[in-house]
Amino acid sequence: MTTIGFIGSGRIGGALAQLAVAAGHDIVLSNSRGPESLREMVARLGSRTRAGTITEAAAAGDLVVVTIPIRAYRQVPVEPLRGRVVIDTLNYDPERQGAVPEIEVGDVPAPLLLQAHLGDAYVVKAFSTVFFRHLPELARPVGAADRSAVPIAGDSAAAKAAVAALIDSLGFDAYDVGPLAESRRFAPGTPAQLAHLDPDGRFAAPGRPASAVDLAALLEKADQS
Repeated sequence: MTTIGFIGSGRIGGALAQLAVAAGHDIVLSNSRGPESLREMVARLGSRTRAGTITEAAAAGDLVVVTIPIRAYRQVPVEPLRGRVVIDTLNYDPERQGAVPEIEVGDVPAPLLLQAHLGDAYVVKAFSTVFFRHLPELARPVGAADRSAVPIAGDSAAAKAAVAALIDSLGFDAYDVGPLAESRRFAPGTPAQLAHLDPDGRFAAPGRPASAVDLAALLEKADQS
């Protein structure tokens, strides 16, 4: 099985870690407060889990999930991630998370910020469209009629294949939207960003399954806007 490093172990990171352990993967958790702060989480997730520093999690992972506030992107270490596949879950929502000057002045588009920072890593945008509480609710085995798809985008076909395989093991289908820049089509404010939200209950309601066909229709709406 795969070893997955987590840079950030909050709500999205915790939900993905839970799914990863259930799927039989080994995980290394990290956050900005240090390994000791993750002791309870490690105990809860079990023997396939350990905590480390951010650098240790980056170096240990066959795949590395970055799930931190986007304004803190400089905390992600560059050197240990050279040549590695990095899953970027970050969304840019300046009203809730604070503005990022590089994005605001137009130096780097939000979907490309982490890739620009990491340079030689293979960044794939994924799991940026599912509310953290809905991740365990929506996971389904292969072949389930109500299995959901999540959009992914990246510039490396091999990296996307690796991420798609992980996504499959976690209980979802991966829907390839294209190059990393195309993740703008499922960024905040787009129809695809809301694919798994009940239109009435939204975050308070259970997650709504959305297939690849459903996603394709929502992505097309983004193209038309």
